[in-house]
Amino acid sequence: KLTFSVTSINNYLDQITMASHPETLIDCSKVYVKQSSFSNEETGYFDGAFAAVDIKKGELVEKGLMRRLPEGFDGNTCPYIFTWSTERPNKTWGMGSGCAPYYNTCKKGTANTKMVRYFDKDQFEIFAEEDIKAGDELLHTYISLEWRTCFSDLNDIINKDEK
Repeated sequence: KLTFSVTSINNYLDQITMASHPETLIDCSKVYVKQSSFSNEETGYFDGAFAAVDIKKGELVEKGLMRRLPEGFDGNTCPYIFTWSTERPNKTWGMGSGCAPYYNTCKKGTANTKMVRYFDKDQFEIFAEEDIKAGDELLHTYISLEWRTCFSDLNDIINKDEK
């Protein structure tokens, strides 16, 4: 006689429904977006990305595409876009697909995810830096957190205990 727990059946169903086509360039099936756990009346209300399933350290969380914005766009004034080059000062900005725009940032060394950027292909992958439980908010440290003017207040808040 076989017996299954409700949890094991739900986990199996999650895996089936989270399955993605093998050729897709965008897959955020392990992630969902809702109001951020850091969002409140004082900070203002904003959204965040959350794990829809348990994710193991090193596992792919999400992959997607980056669309480059027109030359002359100033990403220092807009926090909703990505730094899309290694040059400094940065002149190349991108708009990310999937749930990636909703990952909030945190202090260097404390993020539970890491974005790997493939500038030549305009693609990215996000990997788990630690085991992540379903329902946990997903965070990565923005590569431009320390120098983009639109992040100056955010940078001060995140690093306030170091000043």
